[in-house]
Amino acid sequence: MRDPRITKLAQNLIQYSVQLQAGEKLLIDLPNGGEEIATALVEEAYRVGGIPFVNLESEVIRKALLLGATKEQYEYQLKYDLERMKDMDAYIGVRKVDNLYQMSDVPSDKMKIYTEYSGPLHAKERCQNTKWCILGYPTNSFAQTAHMSTQAFEDYYFNVCALDYAKFHELMKPLHDLMDKTDKVHIIAPGTDLTFSIKDCWTSICSGRWNIPDGEVGMAGVVTDSVNGTIAYNVPSNYQGTIFTDVKFKFKDGKIVEATANETEKLNAILDTDEGARYICEFSLGTNPFMEQPIYNTLFDEKMIGTMHFTPGHNSAIHWDLIQSHKPQDGGGEIWFDGVLIRKDGEFVVKELLHLNKEALKKALSME
Repeated sequence: MRDPRITKLAQNLIQYSVQLQAGEKLLIDLPNGGEEIATALVEEAYRVGGIPFVNLESEVIRKALLLGATKEQYEYQLKYDLERMKDMDAYIGVRKVDNLYQMSDVPSDKMKIYTEYSGPLHAKERCQNTKWCILGYPTNSFAQTAHMSTQAFEDYYFNVCALDYAKFHELMKPLHDLMDKTDKVHIIAPGTDLTFSIKDCWTSICSGRWNIPDGEVGMAGVVTDSVNGTIAYNVPSNYQGTIFTDVKFKFKDGKIVEATANETEKLNAILDTDEGARYICEFSLGTNPFMEQPIYNTLFDEKMIGTMHFTPGHNSAIHWDLIQSHKPQDGGGEIWFDGVLIRKDGEFVVKELLHLNKEALKKALSME
């Protein structure tokens, strides 16, 4: 018997996240399995009159393909998959991860082939021309990295996914409005002294439309050549099967001119994917009060309250949400907007944003 929480999640995804309408075509993408949630999504899509399609893959098979891949092979694959994506009105991607390190020993030149394939398909076609939502999905691997039992993590996961995201959206509006009228941003934290402009950049509230679980407010871009200074990210990041730690960037006039990490060679190979990879495409603040520790999954970790992410990949195949925590236990940090301190050590300090601090927000969303 199916867990009724899966059925409820599928209903939320179809009705709220992508708002599927009668006659609209939906692609359900499962790069690493997830038949149970896919079945529930198909049933709910049919119930509202939609036309579902399912792409079921395996990360193990993808790795085998990549190890012998050629650029020409993936150019043909892109041509095929791009035509299918162009036919779709909506997209739901289920990101089920069984082994964080599955792709860790794929050579950098092969991963670059895959990145150059996935960038045009997702960043340029899917994100710009469909209603879409990406869904993290519970696995034993998730539970282990969250230091929870499988059952405890599933309970936590479904509670977070069932938040009242419409209410959460309203609560995040004051932060959106403040960012929307801000020009200069200054970030100060251990190893970090960074300045940049977000003037006239598009501000978005992420409240379950594009990701589940969700909770962030930020800019789809920064003023490209305005970024100067250094940043040291203190939240580990799983990217292309490698866990990156101690990532540090130095910026000059918008470009990452120095980059180091525990895997410096791999880091720079990623940043050399294309011309835009060394420029920033996103600045966002995590606001979800129920996500308090990293589990090496970006869909979760970037939403953690008290964090920010500063994302390489402007007009690029790369989109890498690297995260910095400003919580006291992580060294603290300050965010200044136009010379005014708005957040210190992960807590908002201006009156109009105090309701977005952890305890107040938990109470407002009534989950405990």
